[in-house]
Amino acid sequence: MAVTAPTIRIPDNTEVIVILDFGSQYAQLIARRVREAGAFSVLVAPSAPIETLAQFRPKGIILSGGPASVNEVGAPRCDERLFEMGVPVLGICYGMQLGCQMLGADVRSAGKREFGRANLNILPVEERGLLVDLPASTTVWMSHGDQVEALPQEFEAIATTPTCPIAAVRHLKHKFYGIQFHPEVTHTPHGIDILRNFIFEICQCKGTWRMSEFLESECRRIREEVGAKRVICGLSGGVDSSVLAAMLIRAIGEQLTCVFVDNGLLRKAERQLVESTFRDHFQADLRVVDASEEFLVDLRGVLDPQEKRRRIGHRFIEVFKQTAAEIGDFEFLAQGTLYPDVIESGHSHAGTAANIKLHHNVGGLPEQLGFKLIEPLRDLFKDEVRKLGAVLGLPDQIIWRHPFPGPGLAVRIVGEVTKARLDLLRDCDEILLEEIVANNLYRSTSQVFAVLLPIQSVGVMGDGRTYESVVAIRAVETQDFMTADWARIPFNVLATISSRIINEIRGVNRVVYDISSKPPATIEWE
Repeated sequence: MAVTAPTIRIPDNTEVIVILDFGSQYAQLIARRVREAGAFSVLVAPSAPIETLAQFRPKGIILSGGPASVNEVGAPRCDERLFEMGVPVLGICYGMQLGCQMLGADVRSAGKREFGRANLNILPVEERGLLVDLPASTTVWMSHGDQVEALPQEFEAIATTPTCPIAAVRHLKHKFYGIQFHPEVTHTPHGIDILRNFIFEICQCKGTWRMSEFLESECRRIREEVGAKRVICGLSGGVDSSVLAAMLIRAIGEQLTCVFVDNGLLRKAERQLVESTFRDHFQADLRVVDASEEFLVDLRGVLDPQEKRRRIGHRFIEVFKQTAAEIGDFEFLAQGTLYPDVIESGHSHAGTAANIKLHHNVGGLPEQLGFKLIEPLRDLFKDEVRKLGAVLGLPDQIIWRHPFPGPGLAVRIVGEVTKARLDLLRDCDEILLEEIVANNLYRSTSQVFAVLLPIQSVGVMGDGRTYESVVAIRAVETQDFMTADWARIPFNVLATISSRIINEIRGVNRVVYDISSKPPATIEWE
């Protein structure tokens, strides 16, 4: 059997926990929880042979949950030799059922699907190991249709719930533990303690995953790969591209040139912030290209959001290509691709995902420009990128910036994009963010922005009737941006935001608040 070398770059002297992803909606969350605890995590397809797994030199392996039943024909399985590796294995939900079945246990339909909170009772036999130092009774989050019904002699049940008699197990010969519930979600209050017990008590990790060590290791790798060649980086001013640029400046200094394309779709003072940060603070070779007129011409009369994205992406490539040709000879292009981007685009070990929208970081640009690609952040999650930014000395106003879409305000204007509508939305957005920051809500919210709607409403100002634009306010809280809930902004703050926008921005007479969650809605409107 051919062995595929890992595409993940493992930082030097780093302890690795491999996660076999069976399609769980929480797989990325497991990976993040492991890294937060101090070990480096890697998501891998369950079909990977143990020869591939061994190349990661794992301290432990986690089998994730998943939507399938282990008794279905064609249900995903892992290498039957997994337990021959001698590495501790933790099965979560589907992962527990699969591991138990592979080791001789009986798994059947529970009759009634269990979803939600359950009370876990830890049995007296569990005095050390996975559930050590947990309360004898605690809340856990269940989401399963099958469960383990009977265990062979080599197994021992270590916890139970009223509806699931075998809620957690350990194998007396192999280093296998299984839990029917999800420790990675916040609904399991002691879930992180369980994962830490697995990582430190069972796998004997020392917690060597440190962002400072990742930075030094990755800078060495970049220097070796680039040599004396030059690198070009598209700098947007967002967190990812800013951290990428700062990291490359640390690694290769004057060999890097950053290009900032002003597409006319930016937030207020965006260009000035980028220029002052990277020219004044980092002394970067920053080239600013004002292409706002070209972008606006491309968007004239366009209403479809995907067509907006397509045209913006196409124009960006043209501007970037022309600029690169004018300013020098580059061999490498740097992109701020993150680990979730890689996973969701199907380029990782873990699998594939749907194409939700265009203008994505992964793919397209390098092939059209003819550069070799450098993606130093491709193994990091968003929260880790922020930590890296702090290590690099970036200012908080960049590190903690809310995400901003690649097509900019074009997808926050529902309908046609014009200069007048852009100016109006920019002013509304500035007031919104001023009040969010003034009320100490910026760090507690994940994304806050204004949307200009393609409708007008009747209003009264002074003694006159008005018929003007409607602005929607969107504020969400999320951990991973895959799901999100609308933020409960205090009513008095919303009142101030509405009053200021209507009174200070000519052309707006109504403000509405979006209380949709993702799913079924998306975070952005287009």
